[in-house]
Amino acid sequence: MGVINQNQQDAEKLAAAIAAVKYVKNGDIVGLGTGTTATFAIKELGRLVGEGLSIKAVASSIRTEELARSLGIEVLELGEISSVDISIDGADEFTEALDLIKGGGGALFREKIMASLSKKAIIVTDASKKVKKLGAFTLPIEVIPFAYQYVFDQISQLNGKGKKRKTNNQDYITDNGNFIIDADFGLIDDPKALSDALNRIDGLLAHGLFINLTSRVIMSDQSEIIIFE
Repeated sequence: MGVINQNQQDAEKLAAAIAAVKYVKNGDIVGLGTGTTATFAIKELGRLVGEGLSIKAVASSIRTEELARSLGIEVLELGEISSVDISIDGADEFTEALDLIKGGGGALFREKIMASLSKKAIIVTDASKKVKKLGAFTLPIEVIPFAYQYVFDQISQLNGKGKKRKTNNQDYITDNGNFIIDADFGLIDDPKALSDALNRIDGLLAHGLFINLTSRVIMSDQSEIIIFE
């Protein structure tokens, strides 16, 4: 049953990705997200580029940049771009108010910069990511290593239970050379208030609450495409 569910989920992600890519126009600078859903969109864009679509892209992670280049998509440096015409990315959770939790793939800082630069930020997702309240998925927080303990303690003062992310029994290191704390705040009644509180913590580089950064969520639910905006 798990395999069948995964196949269904992948089919939904692909359908949502294809629907999002239809918003990309010739000559656009396109922000490319990170994660399984974004990968479907990048592959679709690569196919269209092969058929003559002319775009340039910026990538939210090294992994995404490598994939885009392998598909013939020209990639620019994110730090040299003053605006992005359209970005396409996934989310770990979203609400109908277009509040998101992102960063499960570890690229949250670059994803947040990319979303902030985007004239149109589109999120593509399957139906499993839609929630009434954010918070069942732990909140990723990227932190500068020498500020780790301070940030960890500040998270605790906000009633969050933090845990340093590990991979293969080693500290997970982001593309920017930082740690990630996965923080459990329970279901979040006021995402903006928590976002504002986290933004005030020195040494916290970025957190995975994306508030007022999304133009549209395209969700595939079995055979149906649903758009939230």
